[in-house]
Amino acid sequence: MSRPAGNDLLHHKRNAQDISLGGMRVYSDEDFRVGSRLDLDVLITDEAPVRCWATVVWRTELASGAPARFDVGLRFTAMAVSYIQRLAGVLVRAR
Repeated sequence: MSRPAGNDLLHHKRNAQDISLGGMRVYSDEDFRVGSRLDLDVLITDEAPVRCWATVVWRTELASGAPARFDVGLRFTAMAVSYIQRLAGVLVRAR
């Protein structure tokens, strides 16, 4: 799960479908333009969020009845080394 960065409890959350150290695929009801830069928190169960910047590299409008309006591909463009290490640790445990 990810959300726009910050502590606002009303932020729209996006449901991550696939995640790696290079980026992630999310469902979203927001229509992001390809090339948009997003400041995100990647939510990790029982841990503080991982803060990162990502760029929208593709987006596909989904059919009616899908889990969201859009399927969106994000490429991570900036992340602190400590966050990369935390995310890598979670991804290894998930295998």
